[in-house]
Amino acid sequence: MTTYLRPNASGCCEPSTDMLEPATLSEPDRARLTVVVLTYNRADQVLDTLARLAALPDRIRIVAVDNASTDGTAERIAARFPSVELVVAPDNLGAAGRNLGVARVETEYVAFCDDDTWWSGGSLSRAVAILDAAPRVAVLNARVVVGEDSAADETCERMRDSPLPNRGLPGPALVGYMAGASVFRTSVFREVGGYEPRFFIGGEETLVSLDVLSAGHAIVYMDELVLYHHPSPLRDSAQRRRLLARNGAWVAWMRLPIGEALRATCTALVVADSERTLIGDLPALVGGIAWAMARRRAIPPRVRDMRRIVREDDARRAKQTKVSAPFRSTRAT
Repeated sequence: MTTYLRPNASGCCEPSTDMLEPATLSEPDRARLTVVVLTYNRADQVLDTLARLAALPDRIRIVAVDNASTDGTAERIAARFPSVELVVAPDNLGAAGRNLGVARVETEYVAFCDDDTWWSGGSLSRAVAILDAAPRVAVLNARVVVGEDSAADETCERMRDSPLPNRGLPGPALVGYMAGASVFRTSVFREVGGYEPRFFIGGEETLVSLDVLSAGHAIVYMDELVLYHHPSPLRDSAQRRRLLARNGAWVAWMRLPIGEALRATCTALVVADSERTLIGDLPALVGGIAWAMARRRAIPPRVRDMRRIVREDDARRAKQTKVSAPFRSTRAT
């Protein structure tokens, strides 16, 4: 089934559906997890990802969200994968396109991946078992392996060594997660409101993770859950850096201590200046800060302490790396 979201008379989006073919997943009534795949103008990549997901031995449902692609992505998905529920966004919503996918989810758990990533066989079934056994955990972050040689993702290696106490948890405790490598309790994703549309893309997980932790849930890294990532060359790295810094400032004004908000704002200004977009970016940054402050809800001391522990550990590791760098360089020669 394909769902197209179109503006109604009030300007809001409402779904209209065109039935292509009823879902034909085996035993869909017993599926407890749905995978939401987000894509934009990467038709070849998302078709490959959907083929890999459809071939998994895990009992899952699949929802593909097309962020208003202009390369025929939606038509190609509908033609090749009639059993995949397809949602077509009215515009490119960035990370918030995932919210449209979750709106179609009827299972207890929801996993996410992008159009250039896919889950390994058995990982999603294992995620269901882990969440069943750990009611305090709301989010699982998988181990991401990159490229043809399945190189370890550095962020995941850092997650594996988290300094946070994890008593009673199935894996290392985290203060954040990777949007495209996560498994959520669907109810918690909805509880925190999903991804903020104003952020578009870049660090969109930060606000969600702070709200998940503030609500008393846990985020956990699970090395046994594996997600493959073959990065698409169709990326705008400069834009992502600017949006990452801008969104970081907005999140800080919404949730973090004022000192951190000021530092994050300075970082956003420095990044925009380095990209020579400061004049164009400044009005949006300032307007967004006013918007963010109107929605300010500071995180509790417990979450501030978790972030402090991680920052201190990061600083210690950075110092060790700096001290040991000359020695490694000498050995390399």
